[in-house]
Amino acid sequence: MGFAIPVGAERPVSVLYIGPDGGTCRARRLALERLGHEVIVADPFAALPSGGWARTWSFRTGGFGFGAMVRRYLLAVAGGRRFDLAYVDSGELIDGATVDALRGVANIVANYNPDNPYVRRDGARWRAFLTAVPRYDMLFVPRMSNVAQARAAGARRVHRVWFAADDALKLARPSDAAKAPYRSTIAFVGTWMPERGPLLARLIEGGLPLRIFGPRWNKAPEFALLAPHAVVGELAGPAYDAAVAAADISIALLSKGNCDEHTTRSMEIPPLGSLLCGERTPEHLALYEEGEEALFWSDADECIAQCKALLADPDRRARIAAAGRARAIANNHFNEPLMRSMIATALGHAEAEPVEVAA
Repeated sequence: MGFAIPVGAERPVSVLYIGPDGGTCRARRLALERLGHEVIVADPFAALPSGGWARTWSFRTGGFGFGAMVRRYLLAVAGGRRFDLAYVDSGELIDGATVDALRGVANIVANYNPDNPYVRRDGARWRAFLTAVPRYDMLFVPRMSNVAQARAAGARRVHRVWFAADDALKLARPSDAAKAPYRSTIAFVGTWMPERGPLLARLIEGGLPLRIFGPRWNKAPEFALLAPHAVVGELAGPAYDAAVAAADISIALLSKGNCDEHTTRSMEIPPLGSLLCGERTPEHLALYEEGEEALFWSDADECIAQCKALLADPDRRARIAAAGRARAIANNHFNEPLMRSMIATALGHAEAEPVEVAA
């Protein structure tokens, strides 16, 4: 095929990549390309009618009424050729009939969904996805709880993987100029969720010099208290990285509705040079040594105490941040290893890390 393959990588394969061409989905697709695979991109949202209403409708109804137009679009992008793998990233718009149609253009059809379609947090958003679960050759899931849930939904084969950060974070961090607009001692970078407002309000009431960056914070009932500390709006790509890197201490919150024990942010914060101060979970404790490579807490009061101790000891703060970055790089939970393993596993090759095979 004429692709340069890094030493130790699997043979190049042809991949029909089906997923949104943006955010962490796009980062995973670019990792596939860097690994030397031949990737044809099909963004199913490009099949929808123009205007923001279509995405809102899809989110609220699970793509109701869009299945046939999505299938036609994906088959048109495939162009009559056959692929080694059809890889579906997320899969909000991909129903069971669409997976069946993809079998006509790909030897294997696999899915990785970093969200949690098996819980109620997003309402009907995953209606189409759940009809497709029994049709996939393989599902990759980022939570141990998802393994049993996927099987109960009819999945044939399920593998559990860790979330992953982008590989670029190992090589370079945002410049001082990029970080300047976001400079903070303690920051939370992320979207408002109902459980997050009260906790961050408590941190502010506890005297922490907190800054908040992210969308939808104006929806928080506590916004009158949060507003002086918040910069409301979407941060993507370099701006998100700069906001995290500009914080001496980064608060890492998990989605309670998604039943997370770690997230992509757990992998991103230390490589960006900020100190991870996150919720104490078994998975966080497996990723970083508590007190040496990250700090953890079980409630707002413990978080306040941890942060105040760090504010009083900047040398320890810098030491933990540096150790956390080294550990994150050693853990190697980045997109290229993740995609290499998922491709190898989906195609039946033996490569155990970072994939954990569900028993």
